[in-house]
Amino acid sequence: MTPIEKLLLENKAWASEVKADDPGYFERLSHLQTPQFLWIGCSDSRVPADKITGTQPGEIFVHRNIANMVVHTDVNLLSVLDYAVNHLKVQHVIVCGHYGCGGVKAAMTKTDYQHVLNMWLRNIKDVYRINAAELDAIEDEERRTDRLTELNVKEQVNHLAETSIIQRAWKKEQRPQLHGWVYGLKDGIIKPVFEMNAKSHIDPIYQYDGL
Repeated sequence: MTPIEKLLLENKAWASEVKADDPGYFERLSHLQTPQFLWIGCSDSRVPADKITGTQPGEIFVHRNIANMVVHTDVNLLSVLDYAVNHLKVQHVIVCGHYGCGGVKAAMTKTDYQHVLNMWLRNIKDVYRINAAELDAIEDEERRTDRLTELNVKEQVNHLAETSIIQRAWKKEQRPQLHGWVYGLKDGIIKPVFEMNAKSHIDPIYQYDGL
C-alpha cells in the first residue's frame, strides 16, 4: 500500500466511525460554518490547529504558512483575513508560532535558500534587525531562537492591526481581538505573548482615515 492509498483508507475509516457515532454529522456540517476564531499558524506538520486546541470542524478557520507570517503583499493571507472578518464575523484572530520553528531558525542564518525562500525569510530577518539589541544579548542559541519566535509573533499581530480590514472592523464593530501565541513542541502548551483589541494604539503612519 502506498502512502497516498493509506491516507485515503484512513479517511474512509474515519468517516465511517464518525457516521456510526452520529449519523447526521456530515449533513449538519455541510450547512454550517460559524467559527469564532481565525487561526494564522505555521505550516509545520507538528502544529495542527484543531488538535492542539481541541476544536471541531466548523469551529476554527485556518490559514497556515511558513513561520506564521502576516505579509502585507500576501493576497492569499489577506483574502482569508477579509473573508473571516467581514463574512464569517470571527471574534478572535490568533497568530500562533511554535518554539523550534524551522523558518525562524533558517532566518537567523546566512544560508542562501534560493529565491523564494530567501524572499519569505527576509520578513523574519527584519524582525531580528528591529530587535537586534535584545536578541544579540542572549548568549544561548536556543533561548535566542525562542525569543525571536515570540517577537516574530508579536510583529505579525501588529501587521494585522495595520491592515484596513482590521481597522475597519475595529471602528464599526469593536472586533476582532488579536492574539499572539507560541506553542511548545516539548510540552504541548500554548503560551500567550501578545494581545491587541479595538482600543490598542497603532503608529499613526499605519492608520487609515475615512473607514
